Amino acid sequence: MLPTPKKFKIVAAAAEGAHKLTAFDNALLAAGVGNVNLVRMSSILPPTAQKDQGLFLPPGSLVPTAYGSIVCDEPGIKIAAAVGIGFSEDTFGVIMEFSGACGREEAEEKIAAMLRDAFDNRGMKLASTEIMSVEHTVQSIACAFAAVALWY
Repeated sequence: MLPTPKKFKIVAAAAEGAHKLTAFDNALLAAGVGNVNLVRMSSILPPTAQKDQGLFLPPGSLVPTAYGSIVCDEPGIKIAAAVGIGFSEDTFGVIMEFSGACGREEAEEKIAAMLRDAFDNRGMKLASTEIMSVEHTVQSIACAFAAVALWY
């Protein structure tokens, strides 16, 4: 059985690269999660998890992560990625992620709407939200990345 994460941090960054994969890797590095192995997870924040933006993730670790990313090689296109957490008053939270060819404001609006829907669908009261996003205008090959990384 896997342990339940006790900490999380929210990150967002964008970067250029010589290739699509290196643009993605550079965005991970810029976000502070480039030296770990992201294990993509669905979107539930454990009830007791505490935010720790200074969270140290040991290099090479398997890190449960909910993330949105977009890689684009069309110069001049604006790309964005956003992630948000909806918090309940007394139980688990819900994480939503988005990425697309749009600006930061549109990405954040989509996250806010998805969080409201997620809580409505669960019959839960949404107590508060936290959203982080990034936008970038592609110069050559770029990636926008936003994530919630969890840790033990």
